[in-house]
Amino acid sequence: MTELCGKYKLVSSENFDEFMKAMGVNIVMRKAGLMSKPVVEIKKEGDEFILKTTTTFKNSEIKFKLDEEFEETRMDGSNCKTVVTLEDGKLVQRQKGDKEVTIIREVEGDQMKTICKVDDIVSTRIYTRCE
Repeated sequence: MTELCGKYKLVSSENFDEFMKAMGVNIVMRKAGLMSKPVVEIKKEGDEFILKTTTTFKNSEIKFKLDEEFEETRMDGSNCKTVVTLEDGKLVQRQKGDKEVTIIREVEGDQMKTICKVDDIVSTRIYTRCE
C-alpha cells in the first residue's frame, strides 16, 4: 500500500475533455481543467488516507478509510457519496451522485496511471512521481 503513497504531477492526459463533458462540467471549468497540470498527493495516516489534488485554479482534499462510504465534493462542485477500495494493489474510487464515476489509480515504479470512467467514456491520465 505504501507504494501508492507519494506526490505525482500530471504529464499526459487522454480523452479528459470528453470525460468532463459527460460529467456535465461547464465549458469554463473544462477549459481550466484541460490547462491545469494537477499535482496529486496520496498519504496514509494510521488507517486513514488523504488524497490531495492541487491545481493553479482549485484544490481538493479528501480523507477516507478503505471500504467506508463518505460525502465528497467533486472538483466541479457537485456532491456525491464515495467509497474507495483496494483491488489488486489499485485504489478504486467509486462516486455515486448525479453520475456514477469510477476512478482507478495504479502505481508502477515512478508513474501513476489514473483511469476515469463515466457512462461509456474513459479518460487515462499519467502522472510521474515528483518528490
